[in-house]
Amino acid sequence: MKLAKVLTIAGSDSGGGAGIQADIKTITALGGYATTVVTAITAQNTNGVFGIHEVPTGFIAEQLDLVLSDIGADIIKTGMLFSAQIIETICYILENYPAIPIVVDPVMLAKGGRTLLQDEAQDALQKLLLPRTFLLTPNIQEAEILANIKITNIYDMKNAGSKIQSMGPNAVLIKGGHLDGGNLVCDVLAFGDNFEVFESPRIDTKNTHGTGCTLSSAIACNLAKGLSLIESIRQARLYVLGAIKNALEIGHGHGPLNHMWNMGTHKID
Repeated sequence: MKLAKVLTIAGSDSGGGAGIQADIKTITALGGYATTVVTAITAQNTNGVFGIHEVPTGFIAEQLDLVLSDIGADIIKTGMLFSAQIIETICYILENYPAIPIVVDPVMLAKGGRTLLQDEAQDALQKLLLPRTFLLTPNIQEAEILANIKITNIYDMKNAGSKIQSMGPNAVLIKGGHLDGGNLVCDVLAFGDNFEVFESPRIDTKNTHGTGCTLSSAIACNLAKGLSLIESIRQARLYVLGAIKNALEIGHGHGPLNHMWNMGTHKID
C-alpha cells in the first residue's frame, strides 16, 4: 500500500490533545505521512482554551504553497480555520490544486464553549470551502448551526445532512457523540440520496478531548490509502473507539485520547 500523504491545515493545541498535534499523531499511527499548515496558536490545556493567536494570512499562504509545490498531498484535512481571511487565503491557494480532495472538520466551538470560528467566517466557510469539500464532519452543535435546525434524533441528523449537503459538500458525516443516545453513539453519513448509520458503544469517560480532530484525520488518512468512503469511516471509528478506551489520564479536565494505542499492547475488547 502506498504511503499516504496527508496535509492538515489547523490550529496548534498547546495541550497536545487536539488540533495539529492530534492530527499528526493520528496520521502517523495509521501509517501515513503528515504535513502541516498552522492557522492559529492556542493557549490551552485539559480545562479549556484560554487564548488564541491568529497566524498572519501571508505566512499561512507561504506554508501551504511550499508544502504542496514540493511534497504534495494525496488529501487535505482542515480543522480550526478561525477567520474569514484565513479561509479566503486557503481557498485561493487551493484553486491551483483542484484534484486534491478535502476533508473539512468545521471546528466552531471548543468543549468549554470558546468560539473557534468567528461569525463572519461561517459565511466564508459556506460560500468558499464547502463547495470544494469532499467530506464534511460536523458534530451535532456544528450541524445545527449550518443546517439551522434543532437535532434531537437520527431523523434530524439525516435531515440536517441533506440540508448541509445542498451547500456543496460531496458527503456529510454528522457525529452524534453529543446526542443523548443511551449506550450507543450513532454517526450519520449523507451522500447523494443515500444515508449510512454507524453505531458504536458509548464509553463512560471524560477523556475525549480531540475526538473530532482525530476522527476526521483518521478518515482522511484512510481515504488517502485508497479505501472507500464508507470503509474509511468504519475503520476510523474503530481506531477512535480504541483511542477512547485507552484514553490517557492527563491533566485535571478533559484528558486526551491515546492516539498510539494501536502501536503498542493496548487493544479494544
